[in-house]
Amino acid sequence: MQGAQMAVEGPTRLASVLTPSKPSFLPSLTKVVGTLGPNSRSIEVIEACLRAGMSVARFDFSWLDDKYHQETLENLRVAVKNIKRLCAVMLDTMGPALQVCNKTGNPIELLADNHVTITTDSTREPSAEVLPVNYSGLAKAVKKGDTIFVGQYLFTGIETTSVWLEVLETKGSDIKCLVKNSATLVGFIFTMHVSQVHIDLPSLTDIDKQAISNWGTRNKIDFISLSYTRQVEDVRELRAFIKVHNLHETQIFAKVETVEGLRHFDEILQEADGIILSRGNLGIDLPPEKVFLFQKYAIHKCNLVGKPAIITRVVDSMTANVRPTRAEATDVANAVLDGADGILLGPETLRGLYPVEAVKTVGRICAEAEVVCNQSLHFKKIVKHVEEPLSQAESVASSAVRAAIQVKAAMIVVFTSSGRAARLIAKYRPSVPVFAIVIPRLTTNSLKWTFTGSSQARQLLGVRGVYPILASPHMATSGRSSEESGLKLALDHGKSMGLLKHNDQVVVFQKIGDSSVVKIIALQD
Repeated sequence: MQGAQMAVEGPTRLASVLTPSKPSFLPSLTKVVGTLGPNSRSIEVIEACLRAGMSVARFDFSWLDDKYHQETLENLRVAVKNIKRLCAVMLDTMGPALQVCNKTGNPIELLADNHVTITTDSTREPSAEVLPVNYSGLAKAVKKGDTIFVGQYLFTGIETTSVWLEVLETKGSDIKCLVKNSATLVGFIFTMHVSQVHIDLPSLTDIDKQAISNWGTRNKIDFISLSYTRQVEDVRELRAFIKVHNLHETQIFAKVETVEGLRHFDEILQEADGIILSRGNLGIDLPPEKVFLFQKYAIHKCNLVGKPAIITRVVDSMTANVRPTRAEATDVANAVLDGADGILLGPETLRGLYPVEAVKTVGRICAEAEVVCNQSLHFKKIVKHVEEPLSQAESVASSAVRAAIQVKAAMIVVFTSSGRAARLIAKYRPSVPVFAIVIPRLTTNSLKWTFTGSSQARQLLGVRGVYPILASPHMATSGRSSEESGLKLALDHGKSMGLLKHNDQVVVFQKIGDSSVVKIIALQD
């Protein structure tokens, strides 16, 4: 099992602790995914989140409707245009989530040692005595002694906002439970999770299909986060569905959040484009002392095959506080040292009081951890894993990162159309930014000609260390002189951001004819 690794010695570590963190245009190589909602959907707040380091905006379809999310997306587009930064769009499906609908919004106070009945009768109003759930088969799925969790801020570990129930008995469609802790449930929708119990509902529900076929297709979304991915067939079903709806370029991130998904993790990873480790649900399905073991295993596996691993539920306390706890800050840093590609903020930005501060804080912690991350060890580990003989692309990509290490390059520049070359370089975990010049590709469907490239550029925002720059369409047909102008664009961008100075070394990965080549240039004024 691979663990968190640091590369510096004691005195240097102490010096880094005592030295103030330096502000940077790029907060961290690790990407930050922010969930947009009531406290983060205005143009002003979205702009602030983008400046703070948010590179992917997540839209959670487990609540609210198409119209609400469309209004938020339009605000995102205005914000992106205003500050001239790309941002990818992720649709997060509802999946087979169990929910209690509290239409009145009145708080529900549950007291320890009292009894509460979970029922499938949706006509009942939620109260301290009864909680109606949206799944008719729940009573058949559970047994005496099973654990059920309910709450709006579910799985944050804050027991005053979520409740732990123990099943005492089932009678027909009703489940009588013992309340294990006192809590006040606040909000209109409470999520319910039953520990290590199979819920006989599809991972891709009719609600999800409607959201994808309408909102997703209309907006040509970049990513879909498939909630409650339990087996590889779930990913394949979604892949087939989005192809039918002309979302051929949309990437799928499998959200692993149950023991069932854990058991099938290797097959899921092979089929998905990336993995989201939903540690909230995993923290209930697994004993607390086992969660970190799966996290390390999953990140290690993702690193070896070059697919992004994103971690959730890191600074839950920032939903109500401007600073994270010491344990949360350490947790974020250890995820980076383990090799996580991104951090996903859920309630922290969705309905938290300090969405911008949450993005800033996580970015600063990630950047600090990256300074002491043992990049050389990551590189050797991945090189050792790749089977020989290496493909030409794999060989040149690893050589580019090796060259960047040896010459202490300030950045890597890569030319790509599909994004594959940039992902291959990112797979080897360079410690410097990778500027990907995405060259639009001219395509036709026999009715009209179109340029692709914008989606490929945005999707690279989900890859650790990669910063895409979408080139102008004429680069697709202008040949070498156009690539030179693209390189100048990347270098000028690096200088304007303060990443490059006179005589800095830059590694360039590009295709010349049918060959992939690496060259090293020194920046001149």
